[in-house]
Amino acid sequence: MSIFSNIFKTTDSNSSKNLQEFSCFEDFFDHKYYPFSKATKRRSHLELYVFDKHIRPIFGHKTLAEITSQDLDLWMTAQLEAGYKPATVNKHSSMLNRILNIAVQWGYLDTNPFKAVVIKKLPTGDYMQRFLTHSEIKSLLSACKRSTHPFLHPFVKLLLLTGARKSELRLAKWTCIDLQKGELFVAVSKSGRSRTVVLSKKALAVLEQVKLRSEALGLPITRDSWVFANPRTGQPYTSLHIAFFKARDSAGLSSVRMHDLRHTYASLLINNGASIYEVQQLLGHYNISMTERYARLFPNTLQDRVDIVAESLDFDRI
Repeated sequence: MSIFSNIFKTTDSNSSKNLQEFSCFEDFFDHKYYPFSKATKRRSHLELYVFDKHIRPIFGHKTLAEITSQDLDLWMTAQLEAGYKPATVNKHSSMLNRILNIAVQWGYLDTNPFKAVVIKKLPTGDYMQRFLTHSEIKSLLSACKRSTHPFLHPFVKLLLLTGARKSELRLAKWTCIDLQKGELFVAVSKSGRSRTVVLSKKALAVLEQVKLRSEALGLPITRDSWVFANPRTGQPYTSLHIAFFKARDSAGLSSVRMHDLRHTYASLLINNGASIYEVQQLLGHYNISMTERYARLFPNTLQDRVDIVAESLDFDRI
């Protein structure tokens, strides 16, 4: 039986039987929602992790109809008291809200209790952006070069040179790289669409160093091989965070996250005259609203623009 047969075994939203089909919420999640999530989402395992850690212990034993808006408000408050950041709690509540909405749409629940919650969304403040200075970049790269990790130094270099997301580099294969055009093709980006990462001559030179390092480690460099393969498994690294954290801490940059290298790339583009449209294209933002987070970095040219209009009218001669 296919996964879809299991998901759609009972889909009559008008049937009152649906409301009593599951003895508890975790049964609905395990037997209906999660199979659907696995079939339709790239990172469904993260939903399972969040459900198991934050939702199942509190709501798993309840029926869908027993979950109240007060329960949800108290659940969010308890997470804050446990030390979770507002942004994290918002992500957890957004996921639970989505699950309950689907339960309503499929006929397993009459009304989503999130409609009556007091805490709609927790304030998170401004989006945090950290831009590295030239001296910080130098210190970080020096620390990465001292790392025992065979690929940390070129990996971090490429993040700074391309603005790519870490997963876009970590999961890249040599067949995705066009050396002639200077491009890295990403089949499925964060937005779910394909995109192209533009590679500078310096980025291409770093990739050549990666090839040499891979050969020295006995790793294949065929077109179908991973660019950053773990020498122990031959598979792409699941993460380079541990090595990165050690390097950044030794450089005295403990507040720097790997994603900040992408922010730094954007700031360097803007400081060197790139337009917001060019930054959007190079970062692979599907919606320009994502790029507008960097708007404050752009020079204020409004005064120059109004002066252009004033000079073109030349009122002194009229």
